[in-house]
Parts: sequence; structure tokens; C-alpha cells
Amino acid sequence: MANIQTLDPDASPLAYYGSELRRQREAHGLTQPQLGTIIFCTGSLIGQIETTKKIPTRDFSERVDAALVTDGTFSRLVGLVLRSQLPTWFQPYADMEAKAAYISTYQAQLVYGLLQTEEYARAVLATGMPKDLEALVAARMERQRILEREKPPLAWAVLDEAVLYRPIGGHEVMRAQLQRLLDYATHRWMRIQVLPFEAGEHASLAGSFTGMRFDDDPDIVYTEDLISGHMTANPETVREGSLRYAHLQATALSVEESVARISRVMEERYGARP
Repeated sequence: MANIQTLDPDASPLAYYGSELRRQREAHGLTQPQLGTIIFCTGSLIGQIETTKKIPTRDFSERVDAALVTDGTFSRLVGLVLRSQLPTWFQPYADMEAKAAYISTYQAQLVYGLLQTEEYARAVLATGMPKDLEALVAARMERQRILEREKPPLAWAVLDEAVLYRPIGGHEVMRAQLQRLLDYATHRWMRIQVLPFEAGEHASLAGSFTGMRFDDDPDIVYTEDLISGHMTANPETVREGSLRYAHLQATALSVEESVARISRVMEERYGARP
């Protein structure tokens, strides 16, 4: 007789997803290989997800929903599963980010997370040598879904020009990443400005930070250090962050000039016309 691993569905969102997948599959009288054949994957993958050894993707979840006629159960669950893969210290920020009505961020080193391509995100996250890189990548891509809502948050990103030159993942990855930034140039809810080298000293030499406004909650400022993140709704800190961000916006290139700067770097540095 096969040794069937017992799952505690209350242990985590991933464990609940796995136990529910097994329950639904067995209720339909399907083996793991049979379900795998229906949704175009291996029975082994089904087994690994059922036993929490693999993280399900959104595409996988949508195919399971269609095959088992679950009225979107797994498509709804996968968001919770992927969010649970984020570092514990980052999860409160991700929860607030999903609720924000307005996001303003200055990034000194990297492209803002909600604007990263999958390949760029993978290269960034790999530097931390995580145990499950693909789970972290999937979680970051899931965060970006807030920009696909019918009414997403209004977001404004100021990127230091150094971000455009730092070859994260290599030239091919950077070409695609800069094209992603240009694709957002005409996005109704997103604005991108480049803080040019020629600006010299500026209002946030201390590093990156993000501000968030909400319909029903106090404004928040978020910063990160080497190993964790920090959110505060302290009015004085929020006011100081807003003032510094206003100075950054005034010092940065205009949205139109920023598009031209990104296009120029993309062609000269990475050998591709936008």
C-alpha cells in the first residue's frame, strides 16, 4: 500500500492548498497522473504540491479550477499561498501595499519591485541565496497583480539613474527590464521619473524609501535595512518623507525626459532600440 503523507490543513496556506487539492482530486476519482494528464503536467508535480514540496503557480491553479470545476477555489487560494512565501518581516508591508490608494517610491539601487520583470526579479532575489528562489519570484510576480486591477493604486516611482546602468541579470535581462519601464510610460496609473547623475547631491542620499496613502488609514513611510523592513505612521516621519519626496520629484527629470533618458541608456548601454 502506498505511503500517503498526512497533511495538517491548518499548518499554513500552502498546507491547506495541498490538502484541498488532494481532497478535490480524490472526490473526482482521479489519480495524480490522471489529473496531471488533464492539466498538462506530471503526476509527480501534483504529488509535490499536495505534500507542500512545491509551490503552486497561478497558471497551475487556474488549470486545476477548470479541470475540477471548483468555481475558482484554487485561483483564490493561490494568492494567499504566494503571499505566505514572502519573508515574514516583509508580509505586513505587502498587505499594506495591496490596500494603498497612492504609492510613492524612491529607489536608489534597483527597479521598484512592482515594475520588475520576472528575470530581473529572479536575479535580484538570488543574491540572498534563498532556499526556494522560485517561490520568492512567484510571490513577487503575484504582488504586481495590484497594478492589473480595474482601479489600481496611483503609483509614482523616482529611480536613480544608476538603476538603469547596473546590469542586473546581464544585458538581455536589462534590455527587457528597461523596455518594461518604457511600457509603463503610457500607463494611466503609473508615473516614472529618473533622478539623473547631474543632479548631484539630493534629498535622499541616505537611501530608498516608500510612502503609502490609504482611503481609511494613516499614511505610512517604509524603509529597509540589511535584514528587515520598517513601517511607521509617525506624523513627523511621514511629513519629512513627503517633503523629501517632493524635492526628489522636483529634482528628477520630467516624465517625458525620463522616457528619453531610459531609451538612450537602453540603446547605448544594452544595444537595443526601444
